[in-house]
Amino acid sequence: MKRLQIICFVFCLITVQGVYADTCPDEAEGLSMCLIQAQKGDAEAQYHLGWIYRQGKVVSQDYAESVKWYKKAARQGHVQAQAWLGVMYELGWGIKEDNQLAAHWYRKAANDDDTLAQLRLASLYSQGKGVIKNLKEAEKLYLRFASNDNLYEYAQRMMNEMYVEN
Repeated sequence: MKRLQIICFVFCLITVQGVYADTCPDEAEGLSMCLIQAQKGDAEAQYHLGWIYRQGKVVSQDYAESVKWYKKAARQGHVQAQAWLGVMYELGWGIKEDNQLAAHWYRKAANDDDTLAQLRLASLYSQGKGVIKNLKEAEKLYLRFASNDNLYEYAQRMMNEMYVEN
């Protein structure tokens, strides 16, 4: 079951990458402009720098630097940065693994209808990781996820696995 959850998690990360594709140019020249904007406090540019450092395509992959920029954007209310900061905490990428903080950031983003955050928070609730285990709350989040992205069958499968496991 754990293996299936990891596969589903990776599937979700791959699926949502198209939703969060960065708008800072994907070349070195554009990176300096993005950095200038991020240093001025632009949350969108900060989010994109977090994305760029996590991806490691334009610069060397650096999860700690990614977390730094995601945090700056997330604290300003950038929803996608909140969701990805949750991922970083949940997986321990560039920061100490902490499911409570992952749940905190997922909850903020999920409240603004971020589907990645809804799916990941539902998973934490179904497993009791970082939150008190609550299958009803997990089910609610899976259904919100399904209605936002028209992925009802995927959410149904996740709920079935959750109830079989429990």
